[in-house]
Amino acid sequence: MTQKRVNVAVTGAAGQIGYSLLFRLASGELFGNDTKVRLQLLETPQGVRAAEGTAMELDDCAFNTLDSVDCFDSPESAFEGAHWVLMIGSMPRGPGMERSDLIRSNGPIFVGQGKALSRADRDVRIVVVGNPCNTNALIALNNAGDIPSSRFSAMTALDENRARAQLAKKASVPVSRVSRMTIWGNHSTTMYPDYENALISDQPATQVITEQPWFDETFIPCVQKRGAAIIEARGKSSAASAASACLDHVRNFLRPTPAGQWFSAAVLSDGQHYDVPKGLIYSFPLRSDGRGNYEIVDSLRLSASGQDKLRLTAQELMQERDVVKDLLKS
Repeated sequence: MTQKRVNVAVTGAAGQIGYSLLFRLASGELFGNDTKVRLQLLETPQGVRAAEGTAMELDDCAFNTLDSVDCFDSPESAFEGAHWVLMIGSMPRGPGMERSDLIRSNGPIFVGQGKALSRADRDVRIVVVGNPCNTNALIALNNAGDIPSSRFSAMTALDENRARAQLAKKASVPVSRVSRMTIWGNHSTTMYPDYENALISDQPATQVITEQPWFDETFIPCVQKRGAAIIEARGKSSAASAASACLDHVRNFLRPTPAGQWFSAAVLSDGQHYDVPKGLIYSFPLRSDGRGNYEIVDSLRLSASGQDKLRLTAQELMQERDVVKDLLKS
């Protein structure tokens, strides 16, 4: 039997998330023991040496599923023939920077990387993790030539995982008992972790947890601000959990979604679902056919309060889009 191969490009490869991610990609955990993985690592010219050190460690692990590791400082070279492009790297927010400043600073990076995707495999899939991931994905998509928009997604799997973990802790059940959790909108403090449609042990979460104020006063703010809480506690941003969520995100697209279930990811809105305006990278409940194609789950009901939260996060995304409108194709 001929062994399969997959080429995976990872940007920001020498960063904390990249370091937490690469060994799991190389180990066969994601693509399986019958698939050889070629890692194509992208870093800044200043960061290439650190990426080369990580490549040495990957070699030293002697993974049977690792085909090769190559390091690059240009996206055109790193994306050559890539089947998956994981855009982890982005410019972090500096002291005194507003969110709009961060968005504007990252814009040119994702313009260049979007154009470089022309070197990738014709069936490439692109995942944006680097924040602000929704709008960074929109910039890359709009500069990627004729690559179909359905190939692009931004990661909200970390937010979904955080939400499931909080519900499980509150209900005193294993996290595996929490399902149908949706993250709506932007990966920011306006996201809506939808407890109304979530299940705990196959029952509505609101029937298992009957303290309604807890959802609005504790659960939602906890999920929305979890990243900041982790930075305050450990002095660094969440890296291992973000890397793990990136694997979950890709796995969700690689495997057929079980009947009656869905997962969260941000994809381009066509204006036909939940009154979300067209042209935003917005997190929806999705189902995958396991061949890279997805559909938005359209049957969910939301309270008036939930609908207001969907509009609020859409408004923020429209504001972010306005900040970078000169970087988007007309």
